[in-house]
Amino acid sequence: MISLIQRILALLDTRLFEGFVLLLVRLALAAQFWRSARTKIVDGSWLQIDPITFDLFRDEYHMPLPEVTGVLATYAEHGLSALVMLGLATRFGAAGLLLMTAVIQLFVYPDAFWTPHVMWFGLALVLIARGGGLFALDRLADQALASKGARS
Repeated sequence: MISLIQRILALLDTRLFEGFVLLLVRLALAAQFWRSARTKIVDGSWLQIDPITFDLFRDEYHMPLPEVTGVLATYAEHGLSALVMLGLATRFGAAGLLLMTAVIQLFVYPDAFWTPHVMWFGLALVLIARGGGLFALDRLADQALASKGARS
């Protein structure tokens, strides 16, 4: 029995397993913001902001300059989510989503910390600490830079 537990623990302590976990973390975090971003876009368009978004930022979120903050938030949700999903500039994308979560927590929904903001904070912090993992485009960029550095 102890041998079986040791083998399971050894499997969990591999780069492959960590890679799958970080992929799941990336997708879980990015999906939240991607889905939110898509609600702010005109149906059938790629990035045409729905005018109701500005009403949402003014009336529901009470954000200053809703025409500016609505556009910035919508594009940031799309761009940062895409980076995190692909694992490209993962730490930067996760830091941006962490900052967005902090703004949402502090200024929009201050009573929503335990659900779901604490989860978003946690997922973003894992990615900031560990990076995108084995299945991230960051890894390809790191390998290309390493091989270029070895040739110099």
